Amino acid sequence: MTMTDPIADMLARIRNALTAGHTNVTMPSSKMRVAIAGILKQEGFIEDYRVVDRQPQPDLVIDMKYVGERKERHPVIREMKRVSTPGRRIYRGASDIPWVRGGMGIAIMTTSRGVMTGQRARRLGIGGEVLCYVW
Repeated sequence: MTMTDPIADMLARIRNALTAGHTNVTMPSSKMRVAIAGILKQEGFIEDYRVVDRQPQPDLVIDMKYVGERKERHPVIREMKRVSTPGRRIYRGASDIPWVRGGMGIAIMTTSRGVMTGQRARRLGIGGEVLCYVW
């Protein structure tokens, strides 16, 4: 089965796993998904991620991150929002990169220098396609 929007599928899987309180989530791996998982780990939104070799396609396993004790625990990721879709691409220049939740969240972008946060792209002075917001 072909997937129209693999990034939206990734965000939905993560969102569903957090809602259900799962410790990890598994999905088909791709370079873009691994890059997004790397940014989420770097920014402290997830514990870890790994690529597991399977046939016919490797799997990406993301370990969720929660705060608080067992009964009072809450996910670190409050919300994930897809911005650019296959039917409506959203591009921003370096000066137009949005601040997410007043700097409390991140914008994940794909630029000519790879996938990075909006803050890093702003610092480098490059624009690109805004993939999603995470807070």
